[in-house]
Amino acid sequence: MKRTMKIALVALLMFSMAAALFAAGNRQSGSASGLVPIELWYGLSMTEMPPPPGDWHVIQLIRDKLGIDLSISALPSANTDQDVKINAAAAANNLPDLFQVNRTPWLNIVNVGVVGAVDDLYALMPERTAKMYDAESRAYTTINGRSYGLAQPGAISRNEGVLIRKDWLDRLGLAVPVTTEDYFNVMKAFSERNPDGAGRYGYGAFLEIETYEGGLGRRFDPIMGAFGVAGTWNLQGSNPGLNVRRPEMFDALAYVKRMVDERVIDPNWISLNKDDFRAAWKQGRFGIMREQMAAYAAEANYAPFDQNFPNGEWMVIDPPRGPTGLRSVGVFPNAYRTYAVSAKAIQANKGATIAKLLEWMVDESNDGGYYLLGWGERGVNFIIGPDGAPTSAGIPDPSKAWDRAEITSITQLRNLVHYNSQMELVARYPTYRTAVSGKTMSALTTLYDMQKRDWTPNDGSNALPTPNADVKRFYEQGVVEFVTGARPLTRDAWNAWVAEFDRIGGKAWEDAGIAAARAGGYIN
Repeated sequence: MKRTMKIALVALLMFSMAAALFAAGNRQSGSASGLVPIELWYGLSMTEMPPPPGDWHVIQLIRDKLGIDLSISALPSANTDQDVKINAAAAANNLPDLFQVNRTPWLNIVNVGVVGAVDDLYALMPERTAKMYDAESRAYTTINGRSYGLAQPGAISRNEGVLIRKDWLDRLGLAVPVTTEDYFNVMKAFSERNPDGAGRYGYGAFLEIETYEGGLGRRFDPIMGAFGVAGTWNLQGSNPGLNVRRPEMFDALAYVKRMVDERVIDPNWISLNKDDFRAAWKQGRFGIMREQMAAYAAEANYAPFDQNFPNGEWMVIDPPRGPTGLRSVGVFPNAYRTYAVSAKAIQANKGATIAKLLEWMVDESNDGGYYLLGWGERGVNFIIGPDGAPTSAGIPDPSKAWDRAEITSITQLRNLVHYNSQMELVARYPTYRTAVSGKTMSALTTLYDMQKRDWTPNDGSNALPTPNADVKRFYEQGVVEFVTGARPLTRDAWNAWVAEFDRIGGKAWEDAGIAAARAGGYIN
């Protein structure tokens, strides 16, 4: 019955799409004013900040310079809400001309024919293609020999790492831990020997779970990686599948349970959210954590810790080495941000106009869009510093600096122009001296240190099918219950739980994931 309904829905969608494409092909793509209308749905660069103002002068500039009547709409900040919006628009055959899209809905809407092939666009934007779309990027959006999306560099890969309070190590006369046992001993010392006062713990974490990052989430991945089960999926080697079904998962959870039982982890880890977690390390609550480079080292983020602990010092270290010699900060899938073009836009001959717009966006000349969308107006919001990177130091009115919170709405489209070049990173993460202790800090230097540590490549893991709500809940609740003692963590109890997991849909999820990984070329 469900299959019949699905076929009927697809047929209806294809019929409505064909009718719309026929109509689009029989009318001019321009407006009465001679401008070509282009509708863009974009992802906010800073989800906590507002979109560009309604009278944003850049829209008029694009009209005058490019002959494009551009209308822009921000997608919701949450990925799940973005997916709902895209899927609903696709089902109604009402997708915009150009839109950002996550991997799973992108695959779905390509398969029903509402996304246009963009192979011809690459040659029309040579500068952008050279900067953003290499062979690997194009392969990422290629299905049956045609490219159905423009995949550009997205989030900076491997931008988190294991950090430890070096001043606590020094105060207690401890060496930097290497193995899981070393780590445990240091965590125990941090928890029991009060290196910075009462109420301190060895390890800090919270449940930050992405579908490709395991039942306990990324903050625990350095622990899981020591046992070879970082992340949700194992896509390496000849036996791919879900890590939760591998024997080593039991050993990893037993280690975490030991941390919980012996109170070497902040006991609030179950209830903390991201903001609570970050407030906790700035208040000296724990001495080892996995954290993101800018959340730790950017000036505004580090300032509270510097104020609270002028003599405090964090350092990046290797993740723990497990009993078989494995170690990993965590998994890192491909980090692309994909923009797609609707089939309606291609049929209406808007492809060349979209390419013209995107090419202008990476033009670094004075009348190009690269600096304008990435930093604002030259001489007003930024200047080019001695190192060749944009800076707000020295602009006439510091209140208009591109990096001030009240100004950042004008750079909400920077995800369309930035590609993580060295110049962009230098501008985004400048070196500075802390206000209280006078330390020299750099989120960029921290990033490079984190990236050189051991990680587990896991391309495609973020593109695989997600479990249904019942399986997801059973999986995530189950591992927490085992490490907190709500369930007895014995081999028999664990094996029985895995069997139940399989029965309610875990095995079907794994089978679907492996099939999708093979179809996507992520495994052989």
